[in-house]
Amino acid sequence: MKSHSRIQLLVFSLLAFAFLGSAQLHSAENNSEVKEQQPNFLFIFADDMCFDTINALGNSEIKTPNLDRLARAGTTFSNTYNMGGWNGAICVASRTMLNTGRFIWRAKATKFKPFVEEKNAWSQLLSEAGYETYMTGKWHVGGLKTGQIFDHVVHERPGMPNQTPEGYQRPVKGQPDQWSPYDPKFEGFWKGGKHWSEVLADDATEFLDDASKKDDPFFMYLAFNAPHDPRQSPKEFVDMYPYEQMVMPENFLPEYPYKEEIGCYRFPKGKDKQGYNYQRDEKLAPWPRTKYAVQVNRQEYYAIITHMDEQIGRILEALKSSGKMDNTYIIFTADHGLACGQHGLLGKQNMYEHSMRPPMILVGKDIPPAEQRDVHVYLQDVMPTTLQLAGISKPAHVEFNSLIPYIKDEEAKSAYDAIYGCYEKDLQRMIRVDDWKLIVYPKAKVVRLFNVDTDPYEMNDLAGDPAQTGRVVSLFQRLLDLSKDMDDSLNLAPIFPELAE
Repeated sequence: MKSHSRIQLLVFSLLAFAFLGSAQLHSAENNSEVKEQQPNFLFIFADDMCFDTINALGNSEIKTPNLDRLARAGTTFSNTYNMGGWNGAICVASRTMLNTGRFIWRAKATKFKPFVEEKNAWSQLLSEAGYETYMTGKWHVGGLKTGQIFDHVVHERPGMPNQTPEGYQRPVKGQPDQWSPYDPKFEGFWKGGKHWSEVLADDATEFLDDASKKDDPFFMYLAFNAPHDPRQSPKEFVDMYPYEQMVMPENFLPEYPYKEEIGCYRFPKGKDKQGYNYQRDEKLAPWPRTKYAVQVNRQEYYAIITHMDEQIGRILEALKSSGKMDNTYIIFTADHGLACGQHGLLGKQNMYEHSMRPPMILVGKDIPPAEQRDVHVYLQDVMPTTLQLAGISKPAHVEFNSLIPYIKDEEAKSAYDAIYGCYEKDLQRMIRVDDWKLIVYPKAKVVRLFNVDTDPYEMNDLAGDPAQTGRVVSLFQRLLDLSKDMDDSLNLAPIFPELAE
């Protein structure tokens, strides 16, 4: 899959510049006046978008012409991770880390009043360096108020558009589907009269028109709610993906064997007749999962991504028309991935690649076109990357690292010896070192071991292989050390004494 992605990028690289204007992207190199200016930043942020949902990066099933053009014009980071989350809304942790620069448990512990007063938030750091800052779309960072840290804010959105009862545990083959992704009566993305992705593109266009009239550099934080559920888009986009033609994931399962112990099914906190609550994301399709339900969910998932892609095209055209393209870095990523039927799961509350990894693309002057970096990074590394590009020294509280060293040197080693992952206080932990990943389920007292290189869909658990016992112990010990460094309050050693040294 990696080699296929590289081939696609190289084959299409000659087409990239026709859209984004290669001459514009690189003209700053020959223009000393522009080169001395601080660069602009156009940050485009999706929600619930798996790394494997861009055509140019290897998924021939999906239609993403504008993201394809970005991939061909810039550098893709193919092993980008989120650290996970401290509750079911994984986006809260992801976005808090992004805007504070802190690793997950220290991000959670942030006292926002002094943090804002000290002007430590991402947008504030850029503002203090002379940037005009703009924000529209999803926020979902509790305690950090957009009006305090951005110069311009419109249409600040909540964590997700409203769902309805009809949107859950569907569809069931042979029964009428009471929900429709393009019927405005279900509100959601249609609430207010216009699809939220289209409103965001409208806002971005107005921002760029405003910025085009000013000399100050700009930072635009454009955060789509898409493709988060309810996965709604106009009918023409849904019709692009006949459900019966949707390819089933190779790692499809009707039921995930540890779904209850990892918090991805039901747990005794709710108010249903049995006294249980159900994990919201996992409630979107019925149990057991069926081919029909997964195909329809993926149909709607791809449709809302393609609709979002069209809005991204509008934003890129507005940037081009503003005259600011040649001095603007474009960054596209998402707060995490999504299962959408893989491993018998629907949501992102798990440690598998499809949920931990979003796409990430950087475009701009001095960034190689149509290239890929396989180095392990975190999506929140974009924050210190912009600081470095803006000539701002990284503050002491920012723990993530700039991506610039990897852009300059494709052989550069990761700043992280291991990738860490977690879900809730005591439900799941993960470590990835090189090609190996260890997943730990404390409640089930289970560990799972995968070689992500030879088994990219994580279907062959090697934890029970006697030949891998030493590797399991070694990775577990490294996870213990890394957890301590992260201020993780969960001590795994007493739960797995046979693995702890």
